Amino acid sequence: MGTFDFILHLLNFFAPALGVAVLLTAASRLLITRSNRSVAFWHQCAFNFVAGSLALALALVLFGRDGKMLAYAALTLATASSEWWQAGGWRK
Repeated sequence: MGTFDFILHLLNFFAPALGVAVLLTAASRLLITRSNRSVAFWHQCAFNFVAGSLALALALVLFGRDGKMLAYAALTLATASSEWWQAGGWRK
């Protein structure tokens, strides 16, 4: 595998985390009135992306391969938890 192919594989591995992070951040700002608007959109999105990427990487290490449904469930749980934490849900 060449360098270009390796970069494409990495981008495709992290693409679901990026997509979920952007959509979740946008949805939370549109639908939740008490959302965390003091933080910039891209900072909040980056935090969600890191949480989702860590979940996917951990699932890859545990299962030995990419694309398992449990990995995507962990991605959803991780990004939702990070959004909840950023919104201050732990204070209530």
